[in-house]
Amino acid sequence: MKSKGAIFLAIVVVAFMSACGGGSGDKEKKGKFAPPPKAKPMTYEEAQADWKNQKGRGPITKVELGELDAEMAKKGEDIYVLKCTACHAPDKEKLGPAPTGIFERRTPEWIMNMILNPEEMAMKDPIGRGLLMKYNTVMANQGLTEDDARAVLEYFRTL
Repeated sequence: MKSKGAIFLAIVVVAFMSACGGGSGDKEKKGKFAPPPKAKPMTYEEAQADWKNQKGRGPITKVELGELDAEMAKKGEDIYVLKCTACHAPDKEKLGPAPTGIFERRTPEWIMNMILNPEEMAMKDPIGRGLLMKYNTVMANQGLTEDDARAVLEYFRTL
Protein backbone atom coordinates (compact mmCIF):
# COMPACT_ATOMS: atom_id res chain seq x y z
CA MET A 1 0.00 0.00 0.00
CA LYS A 2 2.90 2.29 0.81
CA SER A 3 4.38 1.92 -2.67
CA LYS A 4 1.02 2.70 -4.33
CA GLY A 5 0.83 5.87 -2.21
CA ALA A 6 4.36 6.88 -3.15
CA ILE A 7 3.63 6.31 -6.83
CA PHE A 8 0.41 8.31 -6.56
CA LEU A 9 2.24 11.15 -4.82
CA ALA A 10 4.98 11.13 -7.48
CA ILE A 11 2.35 11.35 -10.24
CA VAL A 12 0.63 14.26 -8.49
CA VAL A 13 3.95 16.12 -8.08
CA VAL A 14 4.89 15.59 -11.75
CA ALA A 15 1.44 16.69 -12.91
CA PHE A 16 1.58 19.77 -10.68
CA MET A 17 5.02 20.76 -11.98
CA SER A 18 3.94 20.29 -15.58
CA ALA A 19 0.87 22.42 -15.05
CA CYS A 20 2.97 25.22 -13.51
CA GLY A 21 5.36 25.37 -16.45
CA GLY A 22 8.32 23.74 -14.73
CA GLY A 23 10.68 21.77 -16.85
CA SER A 24 11.50 23.36 -20.21
CA GLY A 25 12.19 26.92 -19.11
CA ASP A 26 10.63 28.33 -22.31
CA LYS A 27 8.31 30.54 -20.32
CA GLU A 28 11.26 32.32 -18.72
CA LYS A 29 12.85 32.96 -22.10
CA LYS A 30 9.72 34.19 -23.89
CA GLY A 31 7.35 35.36 -21.17
CA LYS A 32 7.40 37.94 -18.47
CA PHE A 33 10.98 37.06 -17.48
CA ALA A 34 12.47 37.97 -20.87
CA PRO A 35 14.98 40.85 -20.73
CA PRO A 36 13.77 44.09 -22.30
CA PRO A 37 14.96 44.66 -25.85
CA LYS A 38 18.17 46.67 -26.07
CA ALA A 39 17.86 50.16 -27.47
CA LYS A 40 19.28 50.39 -30.96
CA PRO A 41 22.37 52.63 -30.96
CA MET A 42 22.01 55.91 -32.81
CA THR A 43 23.55 55.81 -36.27
CA TYR A 44 26.03 58.36 -37.59
CA GLU A 45 23.35 59.72 -39.93
CA GLU A 46 20.82 60.09 -37.10
CA ALA A 47 23.38 61.81 -34.89
CA GLN A 48 24.43 64.13 -37.72
CA ALA A 49 20.81 65.13 -38.27
CA ASP A 50 20.50 65.79 -34.51
CA TRP A 51 23.99 67.29 -33.99
CA LYS A 52 22.67 70.26 -31.99
CA ASN A 53 21.68 67.84 -29.21
CA GLN A 54 24.86 65.75 -29.25
CA LYS A 55 27.27 66.43 -26.39
CA GLY A 56 29.51 63.41 -26.88
CA ARG A 57 31.03 61.20 -24.19
CA GLY A 58 33.35 62.65 -21.63
CA PRO A 59 33.60 65.05 -18.72
CA ILE A 60 32.04 68.09 -20.41
CA THR A 61 28.28 68.43 -20.04
CA LYS A 62 27.81 72.18 -20.42
CA VAL A 63 29.82 74.99 -22.01
CA GLU A 64 28.75 78.63 -21.76
CA LEU A 65 30.03 80.74 -24.64
CA GLY A 66 30.08 84.45 -23.92
CA GLU A 67 32.02 87.14 -25.71
CA LEU A 68 35.17 85.96 -27.41
CA ASP A 69 38.13 85.93 -25.01
CA ALA A 70 41.08 87.00 -27.20
CA GLU A 71 43.70 86.02 -24.62
CA MET A 72 42.22 82.54 -24.22
CA ALA A 73 41.92 82.20 -28.01
CA LYS A 74 45.63 83.04 -28.40
CA LYS A 75 46.53 80.37 -25.82
CA GLY A 76 44.29 77.94 -27.73
CA GLU A 77 45.99 78.79 -31.02
CA ASP A 78 49.40 78.13 -29.47
CA ILE A 79 48.19 74.73 -28.20
CA TYR A 80 46.59 73.95 -31.58
CA VAL A 81 49.78 74.79 -33.50
CA LEU A 82 51.90 72.72 -31.13
CA LYS A 83 49.69 69.66 -30.72
CA CYS A 84 47.13 69.51 -33.54
CA THR A 85 48.62 70.69 -36.84
CA ALA A 86 50.27 67.36 -37.64
CA CYS A 87 46.77 66.02 -38.39
CA HIS A 88 44.54 69.10 -38.74
CA ALA A 89 44.73 72.24 -40.85
CA PRO A 90 42.48 75.15 -39.93
CA ASP A 91 40.69 75.34 -43.27
CA LYS A 92 41.18 71.99 -45.05
CA GLU A 93 41.05 68.29 -44.31
CA LYS A 94 44.28 66.47 -43.59
CA LEU A 95 44.31 63.29 -41.49
CA GLY A 96 41.32 64.76 -39.67
CA PRO A 97 38.65 67.38 -40.31
CA ALA A 98 39.28 71.12 -40.45
CA PRO A 99 38.01 73.08 -37.47
CA THR A 100 36.82 76.02 -39.58
CA GLY A 101 33.03 76.13 -39.35
CA ILE A 102 32.94 73.45 -36.66
CA PHE A 103 30.25 75.29 -34.67
CA GLU A 104 27.92 74.81 -37.64
CA ARG A 105 28.13 71.02 -37.21
CA ARG A 106 29.10 70.31 -33.57
CA THR A 107 28.20 71.56 -30.11
CA PRO A 108 30.89 73.10 -27.88
CA GLU A 109 30.46 70.19 -25.44
CA TRP A 110 30.97 67.63 -28.20
CA ILE A 111 34.11 69.43 -29.42
CA MET A 112 35.67 69.55 -25.98
CA ASN A 113 34.79 65.90 -25.26
CA MET A 114 36.41 64.91 -28.55
CA ILE A 115 39.57 66.80 -27.58
CA LEU A 116 39.65 65.33 -24.06
CA ASN A 117 38.31 61.82 -24.68
CA PRO A 118 38.98 60.84 -28.31
CA GLU A 119 39.31 57.09 -27.74
CA GLU A 120 35.88 56.65 -26.15
CA MET A 121 34.33 59.13 -28.58
CA ALA A 122 35.61 57.07 -31.53
CA MET A 123 34.25 53.84 -30.09
CA LYS A 124 30.97 54.87 -28.41
CA ASP A 125 29.77 58.19 -29.83
CA PRO A 126 27.87 57.84 -33.13
CA ILE A 127 29.48 60.90 -34.71
CA GLY A 128 32.89 59.85 -33.40
CA ARG A 129 32.39 56.38 -34.92
CA GLY A 130 31.45 58.00 -38.22
CA LEU A 131 34.60 60.11 -38.19
CA LEU A 132 36.65 57.01 -37.40
CA MET A 133 35.15 55.32 -40.47
CA LYS A 134 35.77 58.38 -42.66
CA TYR A 135 39.36 59.12 -41.58
CA ASN A 136 40.32 55.55 -40.64
CA THR A 137 42.10 56.67 -37.48
CA VAL A 138 41.35 57.58 -33.88
CA MET A 139 42.36 61.11 -32.97
CA ALA A 140 45.45 61.12 -30.77
CA ASN A 141 44.86 61.95 -27.13
CA GLN A 142 47.17 64.89 -26.48
CA GLY A 143 46.60 64.81 -22.73
CA LEU A 144 45.14 68.31 -22.59
CA THR A 145 43.49 69.66 -19.47
CA GLU A 146 39.92 70.96 -19.54
CA ASP A 147 41.33 74.51 -19.47
CA ASP A 148 43.56 73.72 -22.48
CA ALA A 149 40.63 72.20 -24.37
CA ARG A 150 38.50 75.24 -23.56
CA ALA A 151 41.27 77.49 -24.91
CA VAL A 152 41.41 75.46 -28.15
CA LEU A 153 37.63 75.75 -28.39
CA GLU A 154 37.96 79.53 -28.01
CA TYR A 155 40.54 79.56 -30.81
CA PHE A 156 38.13 77.62 -33.04
CA ARG A 157 35.65 80.46 -32.54
CA THR A 158 38.10 82.79 -34.36
CA LEU A 159 38.28 80.62 -37.48
